[in-house]
Amino acid sequence: MRHLLSIADLSKPEAISILDTAVELARVSDGAVKKLPTLRGRTIVNLFAEDSTRTRISFEAAAKRLSADVINFSAKGSSLSKGESLKDTALTLQAMGADAVIIRHSSSGAPQRLADSSWMQGSVINAGDGTHEHPSQALLDAFTIRKHLGKGSSDLQGIKVAIVGDVLHSRVARSNVLLLNLLGAKVTLVAPPTLLPVGVESWPVAVSYNFDEVVASVDVVMMLRVQQERMSDLFFPNAREYSRYFGLNSERLALMKPSSIVMHPGPMNRGLEISADVADSARSVIVEQVANGVSVRMAILYVLLAGQPLEVGGN
Repeated sequence: MRHLLSIADLSKPEAISILDTAVELARVSDGAVKKLPTLRGRTIVNLFAEDSTRTRISFEAAAKRLSADVINFSAKGSSLSKGESLKDTALTLQAMGADAVIIRHSSSGAPQRLADSSWMQGSVINAGDGTHEHPSQALLDAFTIRKHLGKGSSDLQGIKVAIVGDVLHSRVARSNVLLLNLLGAKVTLVAPPTLLPVGVESWPVAVSYNFDEVVASVDVVMMLRVQQERMSDLFFPNAREYSRYFGLNSERLALMKPSSIVMHPGPMNRGLEISADVADSARSVIVEQVANGVSVRMAILYVLLAGQPLEVGGN
């Protein structure tokens, strides 16, 4: 595996290998010495042409814990903002000797273009492209689910997951559907018809328009941010109506299984798709998702650049 552009690039054994490697690396992160020398001398570029806080900082922390040199390249004030093409930016990064480029871009397909072998010799990791995919987020979500509900299993066979909200604009939803299905989970999308993509009937999921009918039967409720910045049309009457029918509040939380968990990729619109008391409840693993993100992204870098998974149970 040279690049991570889409969950579709991964076989089930490869996905499980990344998750298992993340388990071992999490133990390192919890120890007194949080760094490994694995990627010493390697250069990793964070190329973020779209705003991000969690993902950029998480990848930076992951690379530094593996002793890599990190260059943060923001679109604002850079040559990209002055009209330079993605190809010329890639050639510049190649000339700098980048071993890996982590790219977030507003255009779907930008990481695939960057991974063109005539542009870049190093590895390319998709940190979110347009409304297409966000594979590292799906991997950290699967890691979190497996940690809480996996019962020692290497996959997620039989676990029921509801992904709720703005599926239409969500690259997180697309990557999660692919990975959760690959790992054996059963996924139900819950959203108003206006916030489901064309062709969703071909996805390996069930679809519901009634949150109350689904919430009591699933093991995981994954809320999605309403991406108002991507909305040029009116997709629902108003925020109050959306929250009433598709928001996770304390009443719906009370209907959930005692063992079920609440997730959200962040950032949250508190009071819209999720109430503040639910976001901060004991059932919520939202803050833990952020912490798990560092271990999972360490594992992605380890597998791509060190060329092999960390042996489970190894040193």
